[in-house]
Amino acid sequence: MHTEHNWIVTPITTDLLRGALDTERTERGLLPHRLPAWARDQCPDGQLAMAEAQPSGVRLVFRTRATAIELDALRTKRVYVGAPPRPDGVYDLLVDGRLADRASVTGGNILAIDMATGAVENQPGRAGTVCFTGLSGDVKNIEIWLPHNETAELVALRADAPIEPAPDRSRRVWLHHGSSISHGSDAAGPTSTWPAVAASLGGVELINLGLSGSALLDPFAARTLRDTPADLISVKIGINLVNADLMRLRAFGPAVHGFLDTIREGHPTTPLLVVSPILCPIHEDTPGPAAFDFSALADGKLRFQATGAPAERAAGKLTLNVIREELSLIVQQRAAYDPHLHELDGRDLYGEADFAELPLPDQLHPDAATHRLIGERFAKLVFSAGGAFTGRNV
Repeated sequence: MHTEHNWIVTPITTDLLRGALDTERTERGLLPHRLPAWARDQCPDGQLAMAEAQPSGVRLVFRTRATAIELDALRTKRVYVGAPPRPDGVYDLLVDGRLADRASVTGGNILAIDMATGAVENQPGRAGTVCFTGLSGDVKNIEIWLPHNETAELVALRADAPIEPAPDRSRRVWLHHGSSISHGSDAAGPTSTWPAVAASLGGVELINLGLSGSALLDPFAARTLRDTPADLISVKIGINLVNADLMRLRAFGPAVHGFLDTIREGHPTTPLLVVSPILCPIHEDTPGPAAFDFSALADGKLRFQATGAPAERAAGKLTLNVIREELSLIVQQRAAYDPHLHELDGRDLYGEADFAELPLPDQLHPDAATHRLIGERFAKLVFSAGGAFTGRNV
């Protein structure tokens, strides 16, 4: 129920949204998408559909004197049968660039997933409301970052003063593509994913195409990167190819070349950074596929394991070490004629010493503290002096 204010309802339109590449009008409201409709049509995969509709990096941005703001949203939350409950998605409120508040909506749809059988049950629910009050009456820039790990249909936006689109700050746009680690996995909130942390420290506008389970060198992803205006581009390649056991070494090299060729069709001189996988001990020298550890699940824990065998590398199965080596060779080869192409070893973001201090809780995904660590290191290595995204290299 709404608190007592003289509410002004503002239509939620695309000029208030940043970080989304498409929007869909639903029966309830506006659903942001991180892939365009034509790309979604080319891959009717349930995992991809869920990932791209979770608005990691998507935010409402506007100016207002309002002291109170409410947003109605219909969430869709995943629940894994037998596993501990996942935390609620978080809406982060930034006032003039600084985190001022966090809140969650209640109700919503529940997507119950039985990992043992693969069964999925959708339990429909009602929209909830996130409320931010006690704000100053000064003119201010407001950002409401949507949850990185829940679908959020935007139903209504209210404030006790008029809202107008925020002016363009003329900041560089950073377009990033990667796996669930880039998507946000177990970050504390949408502004705490490692790309969001790095973007804030680097002073850039983020478009996050981190797609959980779906960084698979898909041609439609490359074309999306090609067609999206950006000043800086990075692609993090590797972990999903191993844990999905999707291709062999023979196909990997040409696929990477083709992916980069497509991006270059639209961005011939844009700084382009290829990032190899962070450390993940279960897949360093052991191929996939990855699978849920059902013995851990019986104890109420969510954990992954590699089901391949190291000897299978001889048949061309991919591991993280194989991928790092191949990516390094590819970048070195292409850099001879592409001076704007750069490489970053993911272990410089998270390596063996980090795993000893901050282990991956489920053997695959970083926790909240590690997301911040990776974001800070990325900003230092890439946005600071001498990095791939410094002004000197642009």
